[in-house]
Amino acid sequence: MDIFQKLVHEKTSLSVIGLGYVGLPIALEFARKVKVIGYDIKKDRIEKMRNHSDPSKELSGECFEGCDIRFTSKAEDLSRAGFHIIGVPTPIDNHNLPDLEPLFSASRIVGKALKKGDYVVYESTVYPGCTEEDCVPILEKVSGLKAGVDFKVGYSPERINPGDKHHTLSTIVKVVSGCDEEALENIARVYELIIKAGVHKAPSIKIAEAAKIIENTQRDVNIALMNELSIIFSRMDINTYDVLEAAKTKWNFLNFYPGLVGGHCIGVDPYYLVYKAKEYRYHPQVINSGRFVNDSMGFYAAKQLVKKLIAAGKNVLNAKILIMGATFKENVSDIRNSKVADLVQELLTYGVKMDVVDPLADNEEIKNEYGWELTETPGNDYDAVVVAVNHDAFIGYNEDHFKSLMKTAENGILVDIKGIYRNKIKDLIYWSF
Repeated sequence: MDIFQKLVHEKTSLSVIGLGYVGLPIALEFARKVKVIGYDIKKDRIEKMRNHSDPSKELSGECFEGCDIRFTSKAEDLSRAGFHIIGVPTPIDNHNLPDLEPLFSASRIVGKALKKGDYVVYESTVYPGCTEEDCVPILEKVSGLKAGVDFKVGYSPERINPGDKHHTLSTIVKVVSGCDEEALENIARVYELIIKAGVHKAPSIKIAEAAKIIENTQRDVNIALMNELSIIFSRMDINTYDVLEAAKTKWNFLNFYPGLVGGHCIGVDPYYLVYKAKEYRYHPQVINSGRFVNDSMGFYAAKQLVKKLIAAGKNVLNAKILIMGATFKENVSDIRNSKVADLVQELLTYGVKMDVVDPLADNEEIKNEYGWELTETPGNDYDAVVVAVNHDAFIGYNEDHFKSLMKTAENGILVDIKGIYRNKIKDLIYWSF
């Protein structure tokens, strides 16, 4: 009986290690088909999930219903599973270098639970070669078993898009790979239990890793081009979004927009590829240039706002600004690597006073991560308002609403990062990317 048959006949369980925005949806989808053990090192998160609450605020309580899943923070419980999926974060450190300790730690934990015949599939985004060169040796050392002989290994990159209710786990084609043909076939069959869109069998683990890393690198470089164009067009007093509306009428124009590029995917993954490329004595110029542009946009937006304040005759030291939005993208609660933080930090260096509001972000997380706090309710004495994140809650206001937030409507400034209010502001001083 192979691993697929063992799972569907409940002879073993499937485990998911790391129950964040990637791991939890996977665990719950599988738990409708097979027995699942959901593992996370954080006991408070486990307790919330036991009470049908998603700590990431992505899934409703209904998503937990009808699921055969056991949530645990005890590593020894993983020994009851025969198919392990690792979906822990792969961040970067302060020097923009890969921080693989969460992945290595998860590998050690799974290694202790490994038995002959088990499978381990990695979903965390990594550089090509990481699974086989860095993670498998850990599994072998801790377990005392041999990969490919005693247990099988695979890689199936996550493609979950936080906040996207249309492109969901089951509706996105899943790339799968394995250490050999047998592993590939079994891993594909397991994922086909939950992926309605089907699977794509990559020829090797390295190819699957590379496919994932270029998905976000490609987006990063394209957005960087749009950001650079927005800097040029701003100097020409041309609205970039109006330019793009005209340009995209051509059938083969790539539909990318300028903006703040943060989070744990697009703002991180290219650094993994850059890191690995240097091992082969190649220094990526286009990728690095794109990263430089995108990492600079929060600071750029702050400087443009300060220039607007000065041009409007306002004393920057006495200016008060409202920032609307703190998460890394719209309609999510995740604040990791939010470039709004760069905007805030840069404005603070000019001595301005600031309130930041966000209906989705957690104040304690903001305070711990960035050192400042959210304001519960905005006032009505601001010199400028910055719509930094286009949450649904921030869409649909009219100009009178923004005026009501201002100290005075005369010379009031509205900075609209995503251009959602372009061509709708007549009296206030308006600027966007």
